[in-house]
Amino acid sequence: MTEHVLPEVTDRDVYITRSFTAPVAVVWKFWTDPELLAQWFGPHGVSVDPATVTVEPRAGGAWNLEMHDDNGVYPVQSTIVEIVEHEYLEGVLAAQTAAGDIEHVYLRVQFHDHGDTTRVALHQGPFDPEFRDMTKAGWLESFEKIDTLIEGGIR
Repeated sequence: MTEHVLPEVTDRDVYITRSFTAPVAVVWKFWTDPELLAQWFGPHGVSVDPATVTVEPRAGGAWNLEMHDDNGVYPVQSTIVEIVEHEYLEGVLAAQTAAGDIEHVYLRVQFHDHGDTTRVALHQGPFDPEFRDMTKAGWLESFEKIDTLIEGGIR
């Protein structure tokens, strides 16, 4: 595994570690396959139309989508900064949310292969406290969706 020098987690960041009961190749696809990404991204009550998802798995490539809920459409526009298949995904993003816009936020996701399980370490920020807490809640709900998909046999 490639070692990445990551910035320190601050009180302006979201940091979550989570294990999924699937091999790393499967968990990786949830982040890089547009059809799968559309099925889990966003908190409960939010959906993503697969037609709005673009994933170009290379440095400089896009990682974009649009979240939809009863109140509107919320685009997420990202540029991949670094990507190492099955190991690491880093991007810088801007997003429109119901609470306002965010800009120049880094998303760093590490994938740790443990055979039949994969541990994901997500580090995102910097945020203002309101956005940080909202974002953390959204990731936790999104990860619940991944668990449901894995339990349902999506591989």
